[in-house]
Amino acid sequence: MTNLNPASVQVRNLRKQYAVHEKEPGLLGSLRSFVKRKTHYVDAVKGVTFDLAPGEVVGFLGPNGAGKTTTLKMLSGLLHPSGGQATIGGFEPRRRETAFLKQITLVMGQKQQLIWDLPALDSFLVNQAIYEIPDEQYHATMREFTEVLDLGGILKKQVRKLSLGERMKCELAAALLHRPKILFLDEPTIGLDVNMQEAVREFVREYNRRYDATVILTSHYMADVTALAKRILVIDKGELVFDGDLAHLAEQGSGGKTVKLQLRYPAESTRLSQYGQVVSNDGLSVELAIPRSEVSARAARLLADLDVADLTVEDPPIEAIMAELFGKHTRREEVTV
Repeated sequence: MTNLNPASVQVRNLRKQYAVHEKEPGLLGSLRSFVKRKTHYVDAVKGVTFDLAPGEVVGFLGPNGAGKTTTLKMLSGLLHPSGGQATIGGFEPRRRETAFLKQITLVMGQKQQLIWDLPALDSFLVNQAIYEIPDEQYHATMREFTEVLDLGGILKKQVRKLSLGERMKCELAAALLHRPKILFLDEPTIGLDVNMQEAVREFVREYNRRYDATVILTSHYMADVTALAKRILVIDKGELVFDGDLAHLAEQGSGGKTVKLQLRYPAESTRLSQYGQVVSNDGLSVELAIPRSEVSARAARLLADLDVADLTVEDPPIEAIMAELFGKHTRREEVTV
């Protein structure tokens, strides 16, 4: 296979299908399953295709069960695809070649690789041996990660005695100790408080800058995605339904805008509804949803009719756009079936 840039990712018509066995309840159902097992097939990923350039940071989004983690596991070689092909820096992930494993990492926020009853530093030494990291590089990387992640006071503590945030920082350091060129990050900030989420984002941002690493990030925290990724991939029911930047993602919605008003005197929602859909109204602070094509005209009417202290126009929250995009895909699928 032609050797590509070690940080490049090419995915062509990638598919994963699972065989699911059904069993009726009770002893009789168990006996019947021994004689004749009922099986149906579930398509977890349906023909996903995309390319990633070296150094690119991409948000990989979708609802629970959309196929995000399955896709990342295929790209990292943990699962074999049922069809299609993935190429990571010239390697086929399913072969799990040593050279391939040394240039990637998969971080799953709900899984851990650190040894529970030992200090994190011992797990780092194990990884140094596994990845054959030279001492000079290991110590240089440790100094860098200790500074950036503020690991100084926790490396010699037993992992089970660390807080969730401290453990996640050590998990990231352990996963990136061999300086991989491709990062698959699956919910790396799940369960962390706001300050720790920001610390993890800053670390990923700095790692990407220093090593020109390619990053695929899944997260249910939209702040992770908007802070790190310029490009968004959206998967729903195993299909890639969007590939573009955040601005274009906003255009996939209804084309509406959010208009926020700060009034000097309260206004009833029934009165405000003539200008747009009332999203919220606590008296003086009002939020309206207005069609994009009518924002200018209706904003002018609002300023003329009401005593407005301040008015701002924004795109709707990314969560709302995502929910609408998934809804469109579901409705389109229902019509097709």
